[in-house]
Amino acid sequence: MKHIFVLFLSLILLILPGCSSEESTADTGKKTLTIYSTMSTDSERNTFRKLAAAFEKESGIRVSIHFPGNDYENMMRVRMAANDLPDLFDTHGWGKIRYGEYTADLRDMDWTQKLDPNLNSILKNKSGKVYAYPINQAKDGLAYNRNILDRFGIDPPETMDAFIKALRTIKEKSNGEIVPFWFAGYDKSSFAQYYDQFATPLLITDPAHNEKKQLIDGIFSWSKFTYLSDTLKQMQKEKLINIDAVTAKKSQLIELMAQNKIAFTMQGGTLGQDVAQINPNVKVGIIPTPAIHSGDDPIWIGGERYTLAAWKDSPHLKEAKQFIAFMARPAHAKEMAEATSLPSGLTNVKADIFYAKDYQHYQNMKVEPYFDRLYLPNGMWDVMGTVGQELVADILTPNEISKKLGREYKRLREQSETQGAENNE
Repeated sequence: MKHIFVLFLSLILLILPGCSSEESTADTGKKTLTIYSTMSTDSERNTFRKLAAAFEKESGIRVSIHFPGNDYENMMRVRMAANDLPDLFDTHGWGKIRYGEYTADLRDMDWTQKLDPNLNSILKNKSGKVYAYPINQAKDGLAYNRNILDRFGIDPPETMDAFIKALRTIKEKSNGEIVPFWFAGYDKSSFAQYYDQFATPLLITDPAHNEKKQLIDGIFSWSKFTYLSDTLKQMQKEKLINIDAVTAKKSQLIELMAQNKIAFTMQGGTLGQDVAQINPNVKVGIIPTPAIHSGDDPIWIGGERYTLAAWKDSPHLKEAKQFIAFMARPAHAKEMAEATSLPSGLTNVKADIFYAKDYQHYQNMKVEPYFDRLYLPNGMWDVMGTVGQELVADILTPNEISKKLGREYKRLREQSETQGAENNE
């Protein structure tokens, strides 16, 4: 049965390239590297295309780039099942856990000596294998409108209590005209980001509330997660989040921030520079994720954002590594970091990015990996997004959400273990 399934998936692979949003020019006789990436904005994609074109000119090797968008994960699952991956692909935060067995070891490449130590736990294993080249690295926290905080005399919050207090002050002093904390909940990932980002200070970083072992062993009590739903629901009741949190779209964010109508949001990336293009008088900053427990410190949530991993069975593995080496040159790494408005993954690259001063100011804050990437089975991100929508839409209570998360956690863990056993047959 398994063999029939893989055969079926292999047939699907014949169709997948046609789904790509990126075309390539035919050039008979040249080797071709196929690359799949999760890059989403025009500035990111265009810079990547430009550098790929420069590589083609220098090396004589063709590069076929594909940006599948929302179809990326499904396409890669099909390719993994058939063991027929692109020569180079983006591990998008799952370099070790999801894609590890398919990636070539890059430890012999020169750039690995400059790998940011913050990425070691995410891109290296105990024996020293390096799974992927980090084009950039995420440092996620809270984006905020500096103008609004300055106007109301609010210091950037470092704890959840201070954050809630700041939201209440903004609502009161603006007479409700400014949204203290804005969600683009039409895309449920907005709520998934909230749960995933604040789960780390709730359950991981404080020694007295460390649930790592329980999560890894599958015995975590999901009642301990209810705090996050309770907090979000309380924010909603006090009108500290936007009343259209379930239906608001990401496309609205830039314009609203540029009009000084939003104080905080969880959207980072190019938000600051996008807002500045519309209204240069609005200053957007970013701060680490506030601590939840008394005595704990704020943290960045991050790790790899965009990467280049080489398929270990690629017929063009040598050329794939050649492309990675080209992208890892300091000038090229700097260009990609600046296009994505995120720090480079290499210590010898200092990029001129929008939030550079903020990252410098909080440089001593620890970077913790995304919660779901280390402690949750594949599929839980989608579940967290769905329950966030259900909470704000008054479909489920905080306690009901924790019970649902517990059921899905168990189901997805069992599903993952079953698939793992089948793959090893």
